[in-house]
Amino acid sequence: MKRKNISLGMTAIALLAATSAQAGGLERGGYNIDLLFDPSDYVFESAVTFVNPQRDMNNVRDNIPLDGDLNGLPSNGIRDTESYWVPRIGFKAAITDAIDCMADYSQPWGAHINPGRNWAGANDNVETKIESHNYAATCSYSFDMGPGQFRVIGGGFYQEVSGFKDRLVFAMPEGSPLNGMGRLKLEGDGWGWRAGIAYEIEEYALRTSLVYNSAVKLDDITGTMDLRQVPGAVLPGFAGVNTPVFGSADMPDSLEFKFQTGIAPDWLAFGSVKWTDWSQLQSLPFCPIATRGIDCRTSGPTEVTSLDLLYRDGWTVSGGIGHKFNDKLSGAVSLTWDRGTSTGIGTHADTWTVGTGLSYAANENVEFRLSGALGILTSGSSGQIVKDGRTFGRRVSYDFDNDLVTAISTSLKIKF
Repeated sequence: MKRKNISLGMTAIALLAATSAQAGGLERGGYNIDLLFDPSDYVFESAVTFVNPQRDMNNVRDNIPLDGDLNGLPSNGIRDTESYWVPRIGFKAAITDAIDCMADYSQPWGAHINPGRNWAGANDNVETKIESHNYAATCSYSFDMGPGQFRVIGGGFYQEVSGFKDRLVFAMPEGSPLNGMGRLKLEGDGWGWRAGIAYEIEEYALRTSLVYNSAVKLDDITGTMDLRQVPGAVLPGFAGVNTPVFGSADMPDSLEFKFQTGIAPDWLAFGSVKWTDWSQLQSLPFCPIATRGIDCRTSGPTEVTSLDLLYRDGWTVSGGIGHKFNDKLSGAVSLTWDRGTSTGIGTHADTWTVGTGLSYAANENVEFRLSGALGILTSGSSGQIVKDGRTFGRRVSYDFDNDLVTAISTSLKIKF
């Protein structure tokens, strides 16, 4: 019975993966080590989440007509977002009675913004796509403390991040052999670590955990700034050529507190609070490889382009109720608030999401899960702002209303 209570808690939290895949900043799947707490000796889990954000931009204005006046192009109902998939695979093993370990693959970060070329803000963005791959190993050591067990958690992960941004650098006249498009293409990798603690009392299906995930320092981001479709006079020395560039960035560290507790027979309450240090992603400069001996972050004269994010820290708060209907079927429902990370440019405003899901245990070894989410992307605006003495967002300004996001998640768990 105790193991069933803990399993209900595992089911309730895992069912709501769909609600966390549309958070602020560049978050996709984030970090998830819930599999480590599964009471079975050996567990394999495979999950995938499909997210469909529907963010539209209105009242778009091209603020710099000197690089091509685009104000005659469409400026309302511009779909900014693309749908995406978030996969995750993990395996957990009980090494001894006190030591559990898991290995997993995930895609914690990502973005795909694709308004296209036929809108009034094409000089700012045509398409931006960021992808990540995360390979992790995490272990815990448990020992008795009072009526329950205390866990010490530790692990590490290797991360790869890549992406590109296309924009119309200079609007060319119709019939020109050049299209005026430029592409910044980048890739980098780095290592991170995690540490945490947890306390569990099986009798009450109670578990609390606090886990810190370190930043991942991408100290050697390399790539190219391809301006071969841009006339040489627009940016002498760089337009008309494909220039190798370099830079650096830190993917954010995070701290997450989770809890669950039985509140009545076959009923469980759960929740979480997560802080993510998105504010360390501000303006990311990139410099020519020829200037590699100079720190690109502090030497403005060598910067040829930048990714301007200007994020603030993210906060995600979630709470819900889980219920076991019978030995085979369990369900859960939750409400999640995610604080937007945008500070005047971009569309990452607050998000409110309702999630629900069901779990079906086909037998003692196989469990299927299905969950869904419906959320509101709240309204706001983007435009020119001044930060630390520099002006950002000069190329385009626009508004966005309340929009919808939907998600569905499925998973298969095999225990043996």
